[in-house]
Amino acid sequence: MLKIDLNALKDKGPATAVWEIFFVVACVLASEWLSPLVFAKNWYAGAVPAVIALGFIILSQVAKREGLSEQGWRVDNLSKAILLLLPPMLVSAAVLLAIGWYFGSLQISALTPDFSLLAAVIGLLMWGLTQQYPLQAFINRRSQAIWGPGLISVVFVAGVFALLHFPNVPLMTATFFAGLMWAFVYQRAPNLWALALSHALMTAVLGLTVPNEALHGLRVGYNYFF
Repeated sequence: MLKIDLNALKDKGPATAVWEIFFVVACVLASEWLSPLVFAKNWYAGAVPAVIALGFIILSQVAKREGLSEQGWRVDNLSKAILLLLPPMLVSAAVLLAIGWYFGSLQISALTPDFSLLAAVIGLLMWGLTQQYPLQAFINRRSQAIWGPGLISVVFVAGVFALLHFPNVPLMTATFFAGLMWAFVYQRAPNLWALALSHALMTAVLGLTVPNEALHGLRVGYNYFF
């Protein structure tokens, strides 16, 4: 049984932040690479490393007494976060639409309102939230404990996000630039709801514009090769 000493997770400076980030990233990579191989017929068992990472994140935040508002679970700065996100999102969407038009891969017909579209939107929102929470409320905050807010920590967060999409190079490229945007905005207006919405919208635009074969079905890790 995994036992974690909460005292060891209390804020003790950059050294603690380094190994905390390393542990969480290692767990996620294990889930992407080892779990599909070891638990090929039991996907729920393969999710164990990711669940361990989530539990570790929560325990660390509790030990450091990081409040929900401090993490980004808030609405008071929602409009500020959205206003910061809109310009880079619009530029990115325009670039992706141009790519889709050039390659003839636009899938506008998929936007027909129906139940399946609504379910997809809700699913994307939840998927965005489950990624932005550990990436920003944990890795971004721990990165700032090491380097402070600014360019280095923003680039580091984006690099980690891209690494977690290895070896899908087109997707790694997209997630790196998206990670720069989200990490930058989070440091100025920490709001997980706005970031989750942005994540959902940009994922939808990416999927509706870039040829599916170029993105390799959005697969990462061990599953990329199958």
